[in-house]
Amino acid sequence: MDRRTYLISKTKYFNNMIVTTTPTIEGHTIKEYKGLVSGEVIFGMNFLKDFGASLRDFFGGRTDSYEKAMLEGRETAQKEMRERAEQLGANAIVGVSFGYETMGQANSMIMISISGTAVVID
Repeated sequence: MDRRTYLISKTKYFNNMIVTTTPTIEGHTIKEYKGLVSGEVIFGMNFLKDFGASLRDFFGGRTDSYEKAMLEGRETAQKEMRERAEQLGANAIVGVSFGYETMGQANSMIMISISGTAVVID
């Protein structure tokens, strides 16, 4: 994969806002830095999901319920981050990274966090 293809694959568009893991956006100049933006989601797993996951862990295979919950959590955190960037007047977010953490009693809750730098590009 060449550098341009890699950069494009790491860039996502949300309602005309570019959100990327890279520190710059090829073909654009950063005109103004608006500040750090983030989004966080904390959700708990219920007994049935935990039980199904433990069976999958024992017998092998993917855990669809956890994967679906993680996907929904990432999307919600990204939406929250983008909305915060829009409130600052940004039209792009660079340097985006995700973080995951288990918490709560018996690690039954998962926190997904995302952060990046809100910028104005040409």
